[in-house]
Amino acid sequence: MTAIVIVVFTVVAVYWLDVQEEKRIKSILDWFPAILFAYVIPALCTHLFHLDLSKVILHTWSRNYIIPLAILTVMSAMSFNQLKLVGLKPIILFVSGSLVIAIVPVLLVLLAQWPGSGLHQMIIADGLWKGMVPIIGSWIGGSTSQLVLKEVVGCPDGLFVTILVLDNVLVNIWTMLMFQSIKQSDRLNQFFKINAERPAHSEDLLSGHQYSRYSIYLTIGVCLLVILLTGWLLKDFLTMIIMVSLIGLILGNLVPGWHQRLVLKSGAFLIITIMAILGLRLKFDQMNIPLTFILIVVGWLLIHYLVMILIAKKLNIHMAWVPIASMANVGGIATAPAVTAAYEKKWMPHAVLLAILSMVTGTAWGLVAIYLIRIIV
Repeated sequence: MTAIVIVVFTVVAVYWLDVQEEKRIKSILDWFPAILFAYVIPALCTHLFHLDLSKVILHTWSRNYIIPLAILTVMSAMSFNQLKLVGLKPIILFVSGSLVIAIVPVLLVLLAQWPGSGLHQMIIADGLWKGMVPIIGSWIGGSTSQLVLKEVVGCPDGLFVTILVLDNVLVNIWTMLMFQSIKQSDRLNQFFKINAERPAHSEDLLSGHQYSRYSIYLTIGVCLLVILLTGWLLKDFLTMIIMVSLIGLILGNLVPGWHQRLVLKSGAFLIITIMAILGLRLKFDQMNIPLTFILIVVGWLLIHYLVMILIAKKLNIHMAWVPIASMANVGGIATAPAVTAAYEKKWMPHAVLLAILSMVTGTAWGLVAIYLIRIIV
C-alpha cells in the first residue's frame, strides 16, 4: 500500500509541476524537467524513510502490463497516411540520424575490443555499454523506449538514473544549439549550394479532429483487451513488446475511429507511472559515471549531426530539415515542433509526424543495437 501511495503522489506531483508558470519553478524545469521527478521523488521517499520497496508487486505489474500498454498506445498513434505528407527525403534524413544514434555504441564496443584501446575496462568490463542502450531509446524513441530497453538489457538502476540526468542535460543543451542551427538554415543552403523547395503545409496532427464517445470507448476497450490477452498468452517480455508494437501499428492504421490523441496522452501518463515505479528501487549511492564516458556521449551527438548534414547535402534537401530531424530523434514531440517554429511555424505538423515516427521506432533501433553488441561481446 505504501508503494502505491508514493507512486500516486509522484504522478500527481509531476503533473502539478508540469503546469506551473512561476518563473523560478519554470527555470528549474527547463534543466530538470518534471518527468525526471517521477524517478527522483520515489527514490527520495524510500531514502528518507529507510524503505525497501524494490520487491513490491508493482514492479511485476509494471513489467507485465503497464510497460506493454505504454508501448501499445504510443505505437497506435502512428498514422502512415499522415507520414506521407512529410515526403521521402526528410524521412531518409531522419532515418540516417536514427541509424547513427543506434550504430555508434556498436562501433564503440567493437573499438573497445581492440587491444590497447583503453576502453575495454570502462565500456565492457564495467558494463557501461548497458547504459548506452537506454540512451538510444531515449534519443530516438523517448521515455517509453528508454524504459523498455533498460529492462531488456538489464541496465543497473544506479547507472540508469545517472544516464537520465546526463541525457537530460545534454538534450537541453542540444535543443538550444538546434534553435540556433535552424535559424542559420538559409545560410547553410547557400554555403552548400542547395536549392531545395520548402515543404507544403499539412494539417496539425494533434488538433482539429473531432472524436466521438464511441471512439473513446473503442480505443480504451481494445487496448485493455490486447494487454490482457498478450499478458496471458506471452510470458517472454521481449516477445510481448514486439507483439504489442505490431498490434499497435495495425490498430492505429486499420481501425476506423481510433483515438490518436487519447493514446498519445495515455502513453504520456503511463510513462510517468512506470518511472515512478522504477524510482521505488533506486539507490542514490549507486550513481557514478566517468568523465570519459560523458565526452563519448557528446561526441556521439556531434557525429549524429554531422552525418545528417552530409546526407542533407547529398539529397539536396533544405538544411532546416537537419535540426528538425535531429530534434525529432533526440528531443521529441514537444521540442521538435518548438525548434521548427523558430524557422517556420507552418512546418510544425511535419516535425510532430517525425517525432511520432521516432517514438514508434526507438525500441526497434535499441533492440538491433543490443543484438549486435551481444554478438561482439
